[in-house]
Amino acid sequence: MATKTLEDIPGVGPAIAEKLRESGYTEIMAIAVASPKELAETCELGEKKAMDIIEGAKLCADIGGFETGEDILERRKTVTKLTTGSKAFDELLAGGLESQSIVELFGEFGSCKTQVCFQLAVNATLPEEMGGLDSDVIIIDSENTFRPERIIQMATYLGVDPDVTLRRIHVARAFNSQHQVLLVDKAMEMAQDIKCRLMIVDSLTSHFRAEYVGRGALAERQQILNRHMHDLLNFATVNNAVIAVTNQVAAKPDAFFGDPTRPIGGHIVGHTATFRIYLRKGKAGKRIARLIDSPNLPEGEAVFMVTEDGIKDA
Repeated sequence: MATKTLEDIPGVGPAIAEKLRESGYTEIMAIAVASPKELAETCELGEKKAMDIIEGAKLCADIGGFETGEDILERRKTVTKLTTGSKAFDELLAGGLESQSIVELFGEFGSCKTQVCFQLAVNATLPEEMGGLDSDVIIIDSENTFRPERIIQMATYLGVDPDVTLRRIHVARAFNSQHQVLLVDKAMEMAQDIKCRLMIVDSLTSHFRAEYVGRGALAERQQILNRHMHDLLNFATVNNAVIAVTNQVAAKPDAFFGDPTRPIGGHIVGHTATFRIYLRKGKAGKRIARLIDSPNLPEGEAVFMVTEDGIKDA
């Protein structure tokens, strides 16, 4: 059976199809599940026209039905694991970071969130037999923390060509929250041309926290953050990718930010992230990773170290 294109949606001609594609709506399913207001604003269409296109897309899309647990188990055989570089850390996650999921790494300043991300970026370029994904990597850098020199150190220690590793890591600086959201759309376009099985967002919430200040801005912040998280999850599903995001914790307990060890973003981030890992400093230069939330793994801790060569067992 021939694959349906956007032009197969009733009421969508070549001009509107081009408009939809330019706005990032390349799949019929993405249009079928869009909101009329969002589609109308993004594609500069009337809301009535957007509603008609969405209804037409629902007719064309293979919405699917219920599956048995056995079917889902079979499909989950495509899930792969990405090593952290530490056996203890990998064991905490039953083999490493899981594809088709969002892994949130949160902690205070100096808890090595960015260092773990550097190591994941290097590891993802490795062959699968070495715990990697044999993949390119996309990094959305919102705090100007990416350092190629650190990538070179880690790649050299692993015995791989640092120049090749750097060529497989694609970095974009996010200058504000809206730019950060748009970069995920750009990453989805890139993933059509390159194999990308790891996306890193470092940090997820820093722009949102700086731009939406006070209770009056909370609802708008959470709405945009919610869309951003679901875009990331969609990237993970479509590309069988790992999404690793870093997050800050509240500097002090108050009614707006909550518990000082609680990550920013509230329930929106908490419910959308598949795995939540709290990183903190230990004694003698050690770091502790605590698995806070997971759909299938028990809470637990792993001890590791950050050395000049990268992430290692303590």
